[in-house]
Amino acid sequence: MSRADVAAPGRTRPRRVRQKMTPGRVIMYILLLITLIIFLVPIYWMFLSAFKPQADVYTWPIKWFTVHPTMSNFTEAMRAAPFLKFFWNSVVTSVVGTVVELIFAVMCAYAFAFIKAPLKGFMFMLVLGSMMLPGHVTLLVNYITISQMDLLNTYSGIILPQLASSFIMFLLYQEMRTVPNELIESARMDGAGHLTRMARVVMPICQPMVITAALITFMGKWNSYVWPLIVTSTADMRTLPIGLKFLQNDEGGTNWGAVMAGSVMAAAPMLILFFIAQKKIVGGLAAGAVKG
Repeated sequence: MSRADVAAPGRTRPRRVRQKMTPGRVIMYILLLITLIIFLVPIYWMFLSAFKPQADVYTWPIKWFTVHPTMSNFTEAMRAAPFLKFFWNSVVTSVVGTVVELIFAVMCAYAFAFIKAPLKGFMFMLVLGSMMLPGHVTLLVNYITISQMDLLNTYSGIILPQLASSFIMFLLYQEMRTVPNELIESARMDGAGHLTRMARVVMPICQPMVITAALITFMGKWNSYVWPLIVTSTADMRTLPIGLKFLQNDEGGTNWGAVMAGSVMAAAPMLILFFIAQKKIVGGLAAGAVKG
């Protein structure tokens, strides 16, 4: 008899129900395995090529393992481009942009969820309607605005046009709708204002979705390529995704070993962050889908 049975004699341990291996389930597992391979092979090849000697990168047939790993590709990448500066630029723009955008999204979602205002429904539809516009539609307008504000080649120029996300706001709005009105009214009767209610009542309940929204936002900003490329023209302000272009020489030739090493430096932080927080991301999105 186990300790659990002694401590709680009236409890019955749940029995695991074995699912039968039907042909449909086998096909589903095979499809999932194929999908997993499709996603993992490019990542594996990137990391492998980053540590391969230069001669082994171009061999045919392909070598799926390397007996003599080397760090020369990373050395070559660091010599060809200031990757530490690129890394710092990505950190600054991603962290600051994520924090400010999340603050705006939380406040906007709270206002739509709990504050009564004229034409609130119309304004909410306008915000959702902006999700239908491709991001590239606003590139020219944003560039002209940033240029006239003399913010080209600055952190502010990279961050400012990307501080509002209707998608993130909608995720948080859907989550906030599940907060019981009784809690909000109880806090209001205790004299709490909107900021206090948002910080002490709504945010703790919506914490999983807030973390999910923060991670999604951070990943999007870290991997952003088009806008930082347009708004910056000096190497001192380039971010990591753009920095990989520096590994191509003037004649158009490419040292793919160094490119893969640079790609590893750009992708590794996001891969680590995803593996650490994947349960929160998937759990938050799943909870939002169920509650929505």
